Amino acid sequence: MHSGPSTGPRTSTAAGPLSWPLILGLGLLALARPISNTVLDQLGLDLGPMMPLLWTAVITVVWVAAVGLTRTARPVLTLTLTGIAYAVCAMILSGVLSPLLLGHLAGPLANPIAIVPILATNALWGVIAGLLALAVQRLRTSRPEGRA
Repeated sequence: MHSGPSTGPRTSTAAGPLSWPLILGLGLLALARPISNTVLDQLGLDLGPMMPLLWTAVITVVWVAAVGLTRTARPVLTLTLTGIAYAVCAMILSGVLSPLLLGHLAGPLANPIAIVPILATNALWGVIAGLLALAVQRLRTSRPEGRA
């Protein structure tokens, strides 16, 4: 059933194609977190839990901004898949770097029972970021035209 022409701009909550380059790009960007942890570890520096928490906050802000300040379709699904993409990339990175740096395979690939919880945790991170991005999109589209 066709209801006639649209009276307003298409909202981001409408079904639309997923942007796989955006999903993979944001997932790869999040590798800054494990890479910085690896570099700090190799330098013998222990900054405690603050560095991973800071990276997580910065990455979340970037994800929310990249999706929330644009008309990205399906922001919650987009960032959920971004979280999963990050998890897969981080596991691959761990599988490549651990034998080189430690001399043996370590991480989730060495302990496959950890794979599902890692995927679930990062998917949840993506859901939360996606809900924040959706809120940003809705706030932006609900503002009257004349306001800054």
